Amino acid sequence: MSDTPLRLSGEAYKTDPYPLYDDLRAACPVHQVEFPSGVHAWLVTGYDAALATLTDRRLGKNHSRGNDRWRARASIMPEPQHSQLQVHLLHQDAPRHTIMRKLVLDWFAPARVERMRRRFESLADDLVDALPSRGPVDIIDGFAAHFPFRVLAEVIGLPRPLAGQFRREWGKVVQPVGPHDPGRPRYEALLHGLQTYIAEVTASKRGEPGDDLLSTLVEAHDTGVLTREELDSMVFQLLVAGQEPVTNQISTALMALLRRPERLTELRDDPGLLQSAVEELLRFDSAFELTTWRFFAEDSELHGTEVPAGDSVIVSLCAANRDPRRFDNPDELDFTRSPNPHLAFGHGPHFCPGAALARVELQTALGTLLRRLPGLRFAIDPEDITWIRAVLGRGVNTLPVTYDRRI
Repeated sequence: MSDTPLRLSGEAYKTDPYPLYDDLRAACPVHQVEFPSGVHAWLVTGYDAALATLTDRRLGKNHSRGNDRWRARASIMPEPQHSQLQVHLLHQDAPRHTIMRKLVLDWFAPARVERMRRRFESLADDLVDALPSRGPVDIIDGFAAHFPFRVLAEVIGLPRPLAGQFRREWGKVVQPVGPHDPGRPRYEALLHGLQTYIAEVTASKRGEPGDDLLSTLVEAHDTGVLTREELDSMVFQLLVAGQEPVTNQISTALMALLRRPERLTELRDDPGLLQSAVEELLRFDSAFELTTWRFFAEDSELHGTEVPAGDSVIVSLCAANRDPRRFDNPDELDFTRSPNPHLAFGHGPHFCPGAALARVELQTALGTLLRRLPGLRFAIDPEDITWIRAVLGRGVNTLPVTYDRRI
């Protein structure tokens, strides 16, 4: 392994990181990498190594574990937002993580989500009804950017007037903008606007509580279970992680299908494949490309590599999901793949609590679009579509498509 960190950036990498991941997996499980912000990290790539890392009790997620080298470049969200919005589930360890996670699990339980499927289908149909009778159209702007948030608002109990005030660009605040980036002032303005919005949401639920997740979180704060920072951070996580990644996953799934018209036709003609197809699309190109940071409390060995205390450890879920030692023909899209133990939602104590909801959203979105937009296809050369520059995620912000008619 080279002593020089491998830089994970550039258009070629964001467009198709899989050739690089193939090379990294073949060489060894752990590599030192550098992100555009200058942060150095230790990247885990193979499936078995990823699985072990995600359940390694020596690794913690709280940012207080990070050393000065990491903190100098990674803690780029300014104060006061960093202290007030970054103590959510993704950055907590037991026992706080256990307490906080328990508050949300029942609201995202598979049985509860399934009972809402018909409502989700109605929301999807409403959005398709508003599309032009024929293409072209940007399917992100016309559908994928809105559907997950409309679903989320109903699931967590976001009042309709406040849901109408949410700005999609607030979901972008998790994409790092360094202190010297010319876009920094706009980034800080978005953070301030989102924090103000969160305060309005919590005040609204305190004034008119209901039988919903947001009211549960506000009550947990008012009874001393959550601190104010934990409450705001959990609402922040719901609003941002609860919708933007699903938008991105719809986009990666559509990119995969549109590039393989035979697979799109197969799925359109046999809706019974939808559940297994969604699992395969999650494996094939996950919106959660990389996990968030993990840290060792002391210098430790990780799959044959010495990692200093407080350095960040990151798992590439996308690399693990294309590991040929775990998946036959991993670069092929196979809707009959079984078993399909992909890691698109992570694994272990930080497995995504909203996984059941995301699965139903993806099934609903893809099923609705394929059913109601016959002849769905690219409206431009797919090579001209730009992938987002997010450090941890994958997706496209615009996806021009056309279709024969809207049913």
